[in-house]
Amino acid sequence: MQLNLRNPLVFFDLETTGINIVKDRIIEISYVKVFPNGKEESKTRRVNPGMPIPPESTAIHGITDEDVKDCPTFKEIAKTLAAQIEGCDLAGYNSNRFDIPLLAEEFLRAEVDIDLNRRKFIDVQTIFHKMEQRTLSAAYKFYCNKDLENAHTAEADTIATYEVLKAQLDRYPDLKNDINYLSQFSSYNNNVDFAGRMVYNDKGEEVINFGKYKGRLVEDVLKTDPGYYAWIMNGDFPLNTKKMLTEIKLRGFNSK
Repeated sequence: MQLNLRNPLVFFDLETTGINIVKDRIIEISYVKVFPNGKEESKTRRVNPGMPIPPESTAIHGITDEDVKDCPTFKEIAKTLAAQIEGCDLAGYNSNRFDIPLLAEEFLRAEVDIDLNRRKFIDVQTIFHKMEQRTLSAAYKFYCNKDLENAHTAEADTIATYEVLKAQLDRYPDLKNDINYLSQFSSYNNNVDFAGRMVYNDKGEEVINFGKYKGRLVEDVLKTDPGYYAWIMNGDFPLNTKKMLTEIKLRGFNSK
């Protein structure tokens, strides 16, 4: 089944120095850009993270410090990458929980203004877990009846993710070939920030999603605990989380 698209859809995968959204960095990004007319474009780029790649990360994706020492930094490619995905919806495997939050952090660190909040996100892993509960390699075998060669390389994982989504649409008649539907279906939470520290409740209000204030309205917490905002801003939280919290705080000022 071919995808029913209104906007181009970019399937992408990141290889990184680790899994900490705040501290770790991208070292490889690969994407397949699928246009509404069925045309496809693909690209893979390695990135110098500006920090050592831990041996345990190299053991997974095989990329070493030597491999990326002469590669551009993310900041050097950020504007070009932003232009390439501008106006596109995004898809990946575990992308809502990791790849998209980390990509957003890298753009913020590079001071490149790209509004990812307006995009639709499809997480193929979430669809898979809701349907079958498996890994990407198992998903590829299950849906496409093929073995995933070179797993944990960005290019192989990106292409496999693209093929799995198309196969999922073929397999499940109730799974609508519609980007808005797939975006909603592949989300467990309606996140305010990409890391999911804040989520929308059933009324569309922002609530805290962790810690002692979990379930409390963000606006109420900011009013009753003035130090909470400073704690977040000075703490080890993603830049995107801080940005969204600041917008809520400023909105409260403007409404007075």
